[in-house]
Amino acid sequence: MASKAFNGAPCELGIDEAGRGPVLGSMVYGSAYCPLSYHETLKSIGFADSKQLKEEEREDLFASIKENKENIGYHVRVITPEELSAKMLRKSKYNLNAISHDAAIELIQRALDEGVNVKEVYVDTVGDPSKYEQKLSALFPNIKIKVSAKADSLFPIVSAASICAKVTRDNHLKEFKFRENGITIAAVTCSGYPSDGNTKTWLSEHLDPVFGFPSVVRFSWATCVEMLKKRGVPIEWEEDDEQDDGADIRSMFDNTAKNKHKRCRFFTERGLELVTKF
Repeated sequence: MASKAFNGAPCELGIDEAGRGPVLGSMVYGSAYCPLSYHETLKSIGFADSKQLKEEEREDLFASIKENKENIGYHVRVITPEELSAKMLRKSKYNLNAISHDAAIELIQRALDEGVNVKEVYVDTVGDPSKYEQKLSALFPNIKIKVSAKADSLFPIVSAASICAKVTRDNHLKEFKFRENGITIAAVTCSGYPSDGNTKTWLSEHLDPVFGFPSVVRFSWATCVEMLKKRGVPIEWEEDDEQDDGADIRSMFDNTAKNKHKRCRFFTERGLELVTKF
């Protein structure tokens, strides 16, 4: 999004997120980058932590970023509620910190792939800042990496990234397209945070005992998990009568009658067979 990657000028890049805590809507990671020579000008423009600004101020600053392609660029990574839930509920552990780290890594790599000469990176921490910094430094050894708590209030370039992330998340929520009938974003009048009573009321009113929550909801959040346990319809998963827990892994590749695995009861009871020829 920057103008010809600033003709190869050395740049600084900042990263921050918006929407990490809410149970509703996407989590958005944003990056902003500019030539090191533009650093002082960036400070004078008035970038600050997006959470401390009014909505109109954030939108105005975001508009100024988009219009000033000669001096500043940005990227966003939108992680939808469905993507968050799918990753956090999968069998192999993939927690929110890991998702956040991967989003930041993706944004750094995206800037590099577009030809931005990134020399310095500033990131608002997720988890232990020193370990996070070591992780990023190992992946990008030729870049100066600084990971800090409250980085959005310390580094203007991170503040700019924070604004990109926050405005994008707000707009994404306002324009959210529900797959479910009869639900509009206008009905979402709560903050979206699990501790908010109005959020809990909205979740309760929109809980289907079979299908769960609408697509704007992060199923993996503890608030949702507890509601589903209490009010959702129990589901029983059919399993084979016999388990081969002690079988040698090599038997998985043996097609002899002795080692042939039984088919799932679901298929045998219904007389279902695999069709390979039509």
